[in-house]
Amino acid sequence: MSAVSAHKFAQCITCHSWSPDLSMLALCPNTEEVHIYRLSDGKWDRIHVLLKHDQVVCGIDWSSKTNKIVTVSHDRNAYVWSQETGEWVPTLVILRLNRAALCVQWSPIENKFAVGSGAKTVCICYYEQDNNWWVSKLIRKKHNSSVTSVAWHPKNILLATTSTDGKCRVFSTFIKGVDTRSSEASSSSETKFGEQIIQLDLSYSWAFGVKWSPTGNTLAYVGHNSMIYFVDDVGPSPLAQTVAFRDLPLRDILFVSEKMVIGVGFDYNPMVFAADESGLWSFIRVLGERQTTPTNARYGSQISGAFGKLYGQSKYGNANDVDEHTSERSHENCITCIVPLKKGTDSKVTRFSTSGLDGKVIIWDLGSQDLADFL
Repeated sequence: MSAVSAHKFAQCITCHSWSPDLSMLALCPNTEEVHIYRLSDGKWDRIHVLLKHDQVVCGIDWSSKTNKIVTVSHDRNAYVWSQETGEWVPTLVILRLNRAALCVQWSPIENKFAVGSGAKTVCICYYEQDNNWWVSKLIRKKHNSSVTSVAWHPKNILLATTSTDGKCRVFSTFIKGVDTRSSEASSSSETKFGEQIIQLDLSYSWAFGVKWSPTGNTLAYVGHNSMIYFVDDVGPSPLAQTVAFRDLPLRDILFVSEKMVIGVGFDYNPMVFAADESGLWSFIRVLGERQTTPTNARYGSQISGAFGKLYGQSKYGNANDVDEHTSERSHENCITCIVPLKKGTDSKVTRFSTSGLDGKVIIWDLGSQDLADFL
């Protein structure tokens, strides 16, 4: 499967996000600026430049319901941008950080957002109506190093994080007056804000890119050791699988369905992982490469049924010999960001975009026949 379209916007892109109607694209060209483009007559026109941060913007998320943009930067600040009379107006968010903000994501119902930082802290931000400003509550003293990625559970309460201390954690973010008990995940019905639900020690290296499946039944994250981890039944008795692959490490992942994950990273092309009928995950193929032999080779995987094996006791599966392929790189440098574009009627992602250090944004379509069985 080849990319639908590709466009080079800058020398380097740190992150990007799409407007709710997919007519506009916001990106950071590795500076303190955020550029907003609109596609017109087959040409991308830059229509806005958001200027407020003092250092590189490393996180952008464009809300699908409220049409607000949240940005975070190495300058330790976050801004929520609202469109008024055709212009984007920023509102400062009080993060109370003493190190760089690294990542950001709106919650599913968009009543709050989470910010990961280099201060070993996660900020859960929400709008305080009485004072007309955005404030944050901090999850402190849980991480031993920088928080590299955050991911919201579909039910809006649980938050997963990854860190350069090699661990993946899940926290409750229930805030009285902001959330309701009916919206809370069943496994956290009695938890308080900041309470740690689980800590996963599967990776012996930096951990990046964490995501929940569409139903929230599966959690996946990646390590800097060229491995991807899948965890089912997050709670007291989780089940974990480890998939090792031969290529360079991944930086981010995206669930496109309950059985299929796209991973992106240092190898320039997206990688496809899928689960079979028994729930066993394995590597499937690389997108954008021309296969010269059948593509059913699988990389090593290992399932651990015991909870104790989440703490460094599971044995990793070794990568098997795989089919030769001809490289047709879509990106020319590391892919750092993957964003869903379009969902089907059953919430499956059929299109997504990637951006990276080569300054390109590429749109991909998963409607090809060879992947239809996994969607």
